[in-house]
Order: sequence, then structure tokens, then C-alpha cells
Amino acid sequence: MLAFGPSAAPAQDQVVDVELVLAVDVSLSMSPDELVIQRDGYAAALTDDAVLRAIADGAHGRIAVTYVEWAGSSVQQVVVPWSVIATAEDAQAFVSKMTALPPRSARRTSISAALDFAASLFDASGYRGMKRVIDVSGDGPNNQGTPVDQSRDRIAEKGITINGLPLMTNGSGLSSAFDIANLDAYYSDCVIGGPGAFMIPVNGWAQFPEAIRRKLVLELAGREHPLRTAMEADSPPVIKAATIFTTDCQIGEKMWNNRGWIDIQ
Repeated sequence: MLAFGPSAAPAQDQVVDVELVLAVDVSLSMSPDELVIQRDGYAAALTDDAVLRAIADGAHGRIAVTYVEWAGSSVQQVVVPWSVIATAEDAQAFVSKMTALPPRSARRTSISAALDFAASLFDASGYRGMKRVIDVSGDGPNNQGTPVDQSRDRIAEKGITINGLPLMTNGSGLSSAFDIANLDAYYSDCVIGGPGAFMIPVNGWAQFPEAIRRKLVLELAGREHPLRTAMEADSPPVIKAATIFTTDCQIGEKMWNNRGWIDIQ
């Protein structure tokens, strides 16, 4: 835990600009190489100059972050507990913990359980964020647990923002048979929500590092910050949460129930 001078308040009284849960899919639909690319992308983004500038220019100049990996309903692992990032040294220390062990994949995909778990972490964060954000990335629809839109709605009602990074990367993992073509629409209609929610679709792994960098800047920079304007205008587009829903939010569960001989996720 960092101290901010001799009169610093205890952690439970510290105000930060953002409390951020990075919730990262490690289901079997991604190969070991893709899991490494994903972690490396987050590591590069968290230590990027633009992200660090967005943090430093906040009202308090610090954020609280935790990194979680998830798969099925019973698989959520806190890889790095709540930590303050205010400086490049803080960011590097966070990344060192995040990358100390290789990611471990697991069966099934429960975005809803990941969101519920992530939301529960705010209760014991030890910080008071001006914003509370869950940043969820994944490459497939929910296929286990509570319907994802129900979890989304329940969490959004608490004032928590859920932003998304749908990975439309044609995964080469063991269960890519459960991918859907319109994962971006699924995330817009069924996953993201809350104040100012948005997502950035990723159409290939080469786009991932820049997408996560943009996403973090947009989550952390103030509304009038010049970095925010530049990131919003970049490509792929920033997509807001849907107001008219056209996607079947239980498509993943239906695909799983109709899987026939496929039983590998």
C-alpha cells in the first residue's frame, strides 16, 4: 500500500479517481498463445505513457485497480489484488505481479458470474472511487450461470459502469465452435451498461494492444482531456451501450444446450 505523506489517511478513507476491475476471459476458447497476448496487451497498456498521463491528470492523480481472470461460473481468480497506481513505478509493480505466473485456462464461459464477482470486489476495495468501472474482455457469449443481461442490469443499477472489449479474433482454442459472428452487437445489447458505458471491438489480435490502451485512456481521462478526444476519434470505433436491443442475450446458453457431440468448453 502506498502512503501519500505523513498525514495520509488510511486506505479505507483514500479517494481515487477510478476504482477499476480488469476482468479477463481465460476460457478454453483461447489458445495458450492468445492468453499470453492478452496479458501482454494489458501489461503494455498499464505502463503506457498516455495511460499514465490520464491517471496523473485526474483530480486525485491516482486510481485503484485489480486484475481478475475468469471462465465458468465457479472460476474467478484475483491475480492482482486492489492496488494504487499513481506513477510509472506503481504501474510496473502491478504488471510484475500480473505477469509473475502464466495464465491458466478453464472450462465454460460465464460473463454473468464474472460481472457479479467483479462487482462484489468494490465492497472491500478499501478505496472510494469517483467512478467504479468493470472492464470485461472476452471472446464468446455467456453459456453458464445467470443470464448476462440480468447481471448487467443489477450492477448498472448500483451506478457501476461495465465497459467491454469483445474479442472477435476467430479463436484457435479448444472450443472456438461456440464463437458467434456478432459478438460486438452481443456486448452492446447484453453485456455493457451503467453510466457512460462503451466498448471497443477487436477484430484481430494485432489490434488488441492498441484497443486496450485506448479503452483505459477513455475510462481514466477527464471528459475534456485532449487524450480522450484523440482516442475517441481513432479506429476501431467506440460503441456505446444499446438502447434498442435486437440480440438474443441467451444465444450462448442455447448453443451450449444444442451442442450435440461437442463437449469441450
